[in-house]
Amino acid sequence: MPNWNEIFKEFQRRQAEAGQAFDLVRREYLKQLNAHTGRNVIAYYSGWMSKPGIAGLLINDEDKNGFMSAVHGLDKTKGLDLLLHTPGGSISSTQSIVDYLHKMFKDDIRAFIPQSAMSAGTMIACSCKEIWMGKQSNLGPIDPQLSAIAAYGVLKEFKRACKEVKDDPKKIPIWQSIIGQYRPTFIGACENAIKWSNEFVRQQLSTVMFRGDPQHKKKASAIVKKLTSYTKNRTHERHVHYDECKAMGLKVFLMESDQTLQDLVLSVHHCYMHIFMNTAAFKVIENHVGAALIRSISTGR
Repeated sequence: MPNWNEIFKEFQRRQAEAGQAFDLVRREYLKQLNAHTGRNVIAYYSGWMSKPGIAGLLINDEDKNGFMSAVHGLDKTKGLDLLLHTPGGSISSTQSIVDYLHKMFKDDIRAFIPQSAMSAGTMIACSCKEIWMGKQSNLGPIDPQLSAIAAYGVLKEFKRACKEVKDDPKKIPIWQSIIGQYRPTFIGACENAIKWSNEFVRQQLSTVMFRGDPQHKKKASAIVKKLTSYTKNRTHERHVHYDECKAMGLKVFLMESDQTLQDLVLSVHHCYMHIFMNTAAFKVIENHVGAALIRSISTGR
């Protein structure tokens, strides 16, 4: 299978031939991946690495329209292989998309992570029966962020403030200036976001990935604890690679175990990375038969 540079050369050759190289090449590899696995393929890709700061890069409610389009007409009995590359996004949108996909494919969904599925992207991966990663792939912590502020960090800071003020009242002015910046109900909102995200991932792991396992609740709780450990993870951007995912108990498999599968998944991945770098597109939701929602900077769609 071709590497990054070879795929770009293929784009250049096909552009000269047909004028639609990016679509033609990408869809050929999606079809080949489908032919290899015998399963439906949907790619959910965000161009946040190439085009940071654009509205719409994160998981949001509009994405469900793309998934509905991609699911329409597929043979649902063949299951779904979901290729994920996303920085994360809305918990409510994530939960709604996951619920929809489970209803369509009866929980027969595998997540493929060619490079990164962070935050809510990790939550989607944890809602699948299996996660396939390469040695270069990573998930991320699932601690919720409110207005780009770590909810766990806020609660930890608040507890520290309460303790220090109790031990030394002279520190009241210091902490007052810090805590005073929080809007009313913000502490409660952080607590609710943490509870919501934890319960959602725990439930998905327990009922999908570990369905039928006598230890399903215990395993799910242990994984959620590790993915939300603010002390260990230190930052929401921390990359959690295959070995650590395996060690925490997730059902993860190496794409390297099937060389053809790995080559096809990475070829598809390179195609999406090239269109984000060389076109106005910043998000794509697409299946293996060519149905796609492509959002771009120029049109917003």
